[in-house]
Amino acid sequence: MSTPFLVSGEPLAEHAVTALVTSPDAGGVVTFVGRVRDYARGRTVTALEYEAYAAMAESVFAQIAAEATARFAIKQVAIHHRSGKLTIGEIAVVVAVSAAHRGPAFSACEYIVDQLKTRAPIWKKEFGLDGAVWVEEHP
Repeated sequence: MSTPFLVSGEPLAEHAVTALVTSPDAGGVVTFVGRVRDYARGRTVTALEYEAYAAMAESVFAQIAAEATARFAIKQVAIHHRSGKLTIGEIAVVVAVSAAHRGPAFSACEYIVDQLKTRAPIWKKEFGLDGAVWVEEHP
């Protein structure tokens, strides 16, 4: 997992993604970890399934990272997202951002996560006690 932008069917490792952006000149490293939760939109969730157009998603990750780098004073970005079926508690996405200071790292990380939800060609199906539904992300 040495690439900064990745869609993978394998479990994600938060520490490995964070290591990709860690450097001596970065005093602030912010990592967002999105996990599968057991309740969403008023219903019990038992699992999620992500389908992705991996090559395009990784390209979109790079575009979003470039935008964040231009907009905020950050050093490096890494974005890894799972595909396939995930159970409750599993990591679905890891976004890591480094900067000289914490403020830009926090701002950039939030911006990146918001952009991922609306722009990346990744689709989420929620499984629950009452069946499965595709979830449409909204800005």
